[in-house]
Amino acid sequence: MKKVAFYTLGCKLNYAESSTIARSFESKGFQKVEFHQKADIYIINTCSVTENADKKCKKIVKEALKTSPTAFIAIIGCYAQLKPEEITKIPGVDAVLGAAEKFQLIDLLGSFEKKNMPVIFNQPIAETKDYYCSYSINDRTRTFLKVQDGCDYSCTFCTIPLARGSSRSDTIENVIQAAKEICESEVKEIVLTGVNIGDFGLIEGERKFNFLSLATALEEQIAIPRIRISSIEPNLLNSSIIELVAKSDKFVPHFHIPLQSGSNKVLKLMKRRYLRELYVEKVQQIKSKMPHCCIGVDVIVGFPGETNEDFLDTYQFLNELDISYLHVFTYSERANTPAFLLPEPINIAERNERSHRLRILSEKKRRNFYEQFIGTDAEVLFEADQENGKMFGFTRNYIKVTAKYDPLWVNEVRKVRLVAINADGNVEIKEIEELALLH
Repeated sequence: MKKVAFYTLGCKLNYAESSTIARSFESKGFQKVEFHQKADIYIINTCSVTENADKKCKKIVKEALKTSPTAFIAIIGCYAQLKPEEITKIPGVDAVLGAAEKFQLIDLLGSFEKKNMPVIFNQPIAETKDYYCSYSINDRTRTFLKVQDGCDYSCTFCTIPLARGSSRSDTIENVIQAAKEICESEVKEIVLTGVNIGDFGLIEGERKFNFLSLATALEEQIAIPRIRISSIEPNLLNSSIIELVAKSDKFVPHFHIPLQSGSNKVLKLMKRRYLRELYVEKVQQIKSKMPHCCIGVDVIVGFPGETNEDFLDTYQFLNELDISYLHVFTYSERANTPAFLLPEPINIAERNERSHRLRILSEKKRRNFYEQFIGTDAEVLFEADQENGKMFGFTRNYIKVTAKYDPLWVNEVRKVRLVAINADGNVEIKEIEELALLH
């Protein structure tokens, strides 16, 4: 029985796909082991959103070979689709598989015997039309369920359409079936994920459904405590979706909505499909229906042509907006994107300074959001991860709490009172039953 180990870089979508590929190995008689353990085969699922992600791939290959010098190393994922020839030059790599081929690993690589030269299985991305259902299982308290792949948008900074192809979706029937399989594993939370899930419904280039119809079907047919939407574009987040979440006892009050810039000038350079006025409108709609809702924001700083005034415009816009936290990305040049050729690049030191300032703002926003709920009761889903005798969990509206580790709480929803914010920025709690005893 050959042993196989996986390492995943990047987004929730990659985690869903790695887990599905791992299950295909197990079904064929392979034994899955942890990445730090000795294995015969190592599969590295890559990201290529930033240059740093590419460098991480090389480091992970080295680590795998330290543990098992004669192991077979296969690289899959976005980096593998974009730069297969570059990857073959990494010492120790045996195979590179692109966007479609990664789901055919076992069939394409057979006995996983090392050859004199690395092999590449990588068709042009324009030919990648098939959709592969994926979801993570037995990896975390929550499951990432892929419902959509690829993107038809043309944001000037983004390589995802080049790495994953055009927008395509699963059927609602298949998603419901996968969700029911997930529920049988006793998972308490499903996170819907994809490249552009608001664009759900395109099958072979034709729109068959929309995201609202999928969400409605999940609401009506799936018996699970929590469903979370991973990320949705502001121009695709319509009033009906907001209304469904507001009324739902399954969909949680948490939206992650990419903004990328608070400057309309920069948004136009990025070729985003909205201006900041629409973003304000969406935030106001959400907060009017769900004042307790958590709203996360993606922001890119240091985009070519972003002047200091443009950055300050973004900073002030975010400072005044009723949001809960930021995911801050420092702009990184990516070959074959229109932004790569734009004039007025921002020097690295300035990019890093702007990123630092927004991360400080994010911490202030998060703390302010948490403070609104201190002294209130909440339901927390606790995770298996522990650190220094502490365990962690999240409320429905994505407040991270910490408590003394108790194995009976793992993957359980507990009713607690949010007591105080600790030095790490997490919320300390007391269980409701414990409070009742104290009184």
